[in-house]
Amino acid sequence: MSAAVPELKQISRVEAMRLGPGWSHSCHAMLYAANPGQLFGRIPMRFSVLMQMRFDGLLGFPGGFVDRRFWSLEDGLNRVLGLGLGCLRLTEADYLSSHLTEGPHRVVAHLYARQLTLEQLHAVEISAVHSRDHGLEVLGLVRVPLYTQKDRVGGFPNFLSNAFISTAKYQLLFALKVLNMMPEEKLAEAVAAATEKQKKALEKLLPSSS
Repeated sequence: MSAAVPELKQISRVEAMRLGPGWSHSCHAMLYAANPGQLFGRIPMRFSVLMQMRFDGLLGFPGGFVDRRFWSLEDGLNRVLGLGLGCLRLTEADYLSSHLTEGPHRVVAHLYARQLTLEQLHAVEISAVHSRDHGLEVLGLVRVPLYTQKDRVGGFPNFLSNAFISTAKYQLLFALKVLNMMPEEKLAEAVAAATEKQKKALEKLLPSSS
């Protein structure tokens, strides 16, 4: 039996807007494009999804916290995107989901998603290099490998073995599922393979008990 795809508690946008002042709001954007290419001429790429390496060494989506006292969700998100990408504005039509985070901090994480052409996606990558935060808070954009190689670890499972900020991994898995970019069983297989890889790596680091 394969592992289930992990999920956080989802709430509606209306419910999120009714939360009191004790809650913080984070807004992030998933930009993606259909990709007809093939890796090594035989492995379908299917889609290209952008994430970024942060200053703290963690992977996440472009975006950040929005102060609801001064900004709407979209205006706050676009302000942050302007610093890290430099060339894109999202609207309420791009809104995808809101999730409550686990832990001591009361944060509701909003995710926006927009499908671009592959050429537009590449233009975002080029623009990001020239943005204000490049090389500082943002260390570069990366494309998520949405395929699994024959060894059942290479590609997406290996990518999931990386360290992600807060809800980013959950949001990625959620978006891939609800946008029909990857079947849920394939997502679950990748999660299980990544978990097993991390478990084995930890066992190698820890001395065996006598």
